[in-house]
Amino acid sequence: MELNDEIIIDAPMARVYEALNDPEILRQCIPGCEELIKHSDTELEAKVVLKVGPVKARFSGNVELDTSGAPDAFSLSGQGNGGAAGHAKGGADVTLEEADGKTVLKYTAKAEIGGKLAQLGSRLIQSTAKKLAAKFFKKFAEVMAPADA
Repeated sequence: MELNDEIIIDAPMARVYEALNDPEILRQCIPGCEELIKHSDTELEAKVVLKVGPVKARFSGNVELDTSGAPDAFSLSGQGNGGAAGHAKGGADVTLEEADGKTVLKYTAKAEIGGKLAQLGSRLIQSTAKKLAAKFFKKFAEVMAPADA
């Protein structure tokens, strides 16, 4: 499964990049995130509760960041295990571009799932993934909006 999108965030690129590396901001924005622990500049551990169709599961997993292209671009990869519900692994490539004091964020994400989740059908999985991504970026944009707005 692949997702890609482009979002305009009303904040300078340096601030957006900083926020994307702030575990507390990410925890607030990731749907269902209960815990996000930063082990190093490139390693995070997450606990997330998700409901996909009739399957609700608590996933725990690790995420690794590759910031070699930062602050214009970075990528992340990770995997999570939801016990009986299944497992997921994937990654995303993100690019940031400054335009008139705002930031254009583009991403391409790929994911593979297995277990009970994989039996739900690709259309349900795809639509749920799109909704989760939209929720994340809507919340992220709200968090990044200027306080005086």
